[in-house]
Amino acid sequence: MDYYISIKELLINNELTQKAKDYSKNKSDLNTYYEVGKLLSVAGKHYGEGIVKEYSKRLINEVGKKYDVGTLWRMRQFYYMIEKVAPLERVLSWSHYKLLIPLKDSDKIKYYIIQCKNRNLSKRDLEKCIKNKEYERLDENTRNKIINNESVKLIDTVKNPILIKNAVGVEDISERMLQKLILEDIPSFLDELGEGYCFIKMNIKLN
Repeated sequence: MDYYISIKELLINNELTQKAKDYSKNKSDLNTYYEVGKLLSVAGKHYGEGIVKEYSKRLINEVGKKYDVGTLWRMRQFYYMIEKVAPLERVLSWSHYKLLIPLKDSDKIKYYIIQCKNRNLSKRDLEKCIKNKEYERLDENTRNKIINNESVKLIDTVKNPILIKNAVGVEDISERMLQKLILEDIPSFLDELGEGYCFIKMNIKLN
């Protein structure tokens, strides 16, 4: 089997599909990169790790500059991740998966995949969650429940510690200043608490 020809055909066909509607484009990207990663994995077993570099040189000349060594390695890692961690979720985009590939902990990857699905996280939202170590700041029992799709209580989803953006850059913050910081960015504060919370002004009368 000529692995290179198969990889080249997959990538060229995907380039054509990218002109279609967004959903079709995303589905094609994920399927293509998964299959390319699989072929690269098999080719590597037959011809050694250097085959990725060799294929990259040829693809850059024959298909496009974006298929450099780093991109092909990422596709191969993508294949391994899908095989070992979780089924391919087409509600996530390739941009989402590129953020998940470097994560080593399979449970952490599963957690963020579930959060992307349940909370409809954009690529930017997911990037923020990972950067703020959302997974690590949850109780281990809560993390396990989420990964196993078990029900959790609202209080369980509160992060520890809660991160509040310090726009004033002052280390010694009073209670009044803390309240002000929270009120200036209510959406971010509610995100830290988890799902199911809302903010009601103190001057609104409840009947």
